[in-house]
Amino acid sequence: MSNEVEFWKRLKCYSDIDCETFLSEKWQLKNTIKNRDELLEFLRQELSQEIIDDFTLSLSKNPMQIKISPYILSLIDWDNFHEDPIRKQFIPLFSEHKKDHPALRLDSLNESDDSPVQGIIHRYPNKVLFLSNHSCPVYCRFCTRSYMVGESTASVSKSHNVAMPNNWHDAINYIITNENIEDVVVSGGDVYTLPAKHLKILLTELLNIQSVKRIRIATKSLAVLPTKFLSSDGWASAIIDANKLALKKRKQFSIQTHFNHANEITWITKKAADLLFDHGIKVRNQTVLMKNINDSIHSLKDLMDSLVNINIEPYYIYMHDLVPGSEFFRTTLKSALELEELLRGSTSGYNIPNFVVDLPGGGGKRNIWSYRHYDIESGISIFRSPVIDKNKFYFYFDPIAQDEENDINMENFDQANLDAIIEKIKNKKLEELR
Repeated sequence: MSNEVEFWKRLKCYSDIDCETFLSEKWQLKNTIKNRDELLEFLRQELSQEIIDDFTLSLSKNPMQIKISPYILSLIDWDNFHEDPIRKQFIPLFSEHKKDHPALRLDSLNESDDSPVQGIIHRYPNKVLFLSNHSCPVYCRFCTRSYMVGESTASVSKSHNVAMPNNWHDAINYIITNENIEDVVVSGGDVYTLPAKHLKILLTELLNIQSVKRIRIATKSLAVLPTKFLSSDGWASAIIDANKLALKKRKQFSIQTHFNHANEITWITKKAADLLFDHGIKVRNQTVLMKNINDSIHSLKDLMDSLVNINIEPYYIYMHDLVPGSEFFRTTLKSALELEELLRGSTSGYNIPNFVVDLPGGGGKRNIWSYRHYDIESGISIFRSPVIDKNKFYFYFDPIAQDEENDINMENFDQANLDAIIEKIKNKKLEELR
């Protein structure tokens, strides 16, 4: 992390932008790229037509709209465009596309089935997810909620099951009337997109619910637009005030954020993280394990060390969910098991994140070591989640190798093949697993 280097000036279109302007939240928002045409105009200044054509072809497969902040664009290594770990997360290329796994479902975690009222996902007995909006500061290619975040694309029609400010009442009332709910995660979308006054109202209302003991707000802004915390629009103040209220009421308050690579951390990130640390606000990080981005022990340890150095606690490393158009990112359970083994002991125990899989079908988060059976040949693992459903088995699926040398080639592997393999495993293993 260099000392206040004006890294954005490496780009032609930002070469004349001074530090004060670049740190301005209004400037970042005004210059955020929000669609295909704006990104094409930007790319033409930095890349060859061949790469631009590759990007254009990808849009028919991309489940997310284009939305990228100047901050993120400035972190991409444009001389190493194809391999850059930040570019891969936000700018798709058709040449990278792989056919989706046949087990994929649009809402792969079955969140809609666990939504008793609009904007609430209630899967665990004492915890709910409060979906406060359906937009984010940037749109990640691999978004788990690509079924509902942003507007519809050529490949995905969005279903917005969120509680916007004008209809928060039903969601809040649900929490009030279910006194077993002690833990609320406020997400979306991203709370970043809530105006300061709405964020303050929501957090105050939730903290004033007697049965609620813990509140976490989920925002990727620390990674993609840390200038938000340095702005004067009152947004950071709303978070600081909520933390003060939580302390007064002897409740827990924290931020969940999302970094995937150490290159995402800059001196601007540190300024934002320092602000939160100075006000005693706990920040935890969730990382998604992604192929050729952070699936080596070097890249993963570098990320964990970089987070700890700015007082952000590594919390979760997720196996990549089955998301449309994102097979390119997924890794095997075997590789995650090996990485967890290598990472453990490399730093203090409390800085080792939990490696988890969020089970398809709504089984919730389970430690990757807790599988009941893992067939490496087929890439199918079986988990139990007794708190959610003590009688059900949940299946997770490794990516299927999509090359001619592999016995299971995606071109001739369909739902029927998958069903046959699952049935074979069930017949062989499920009775003894019970």
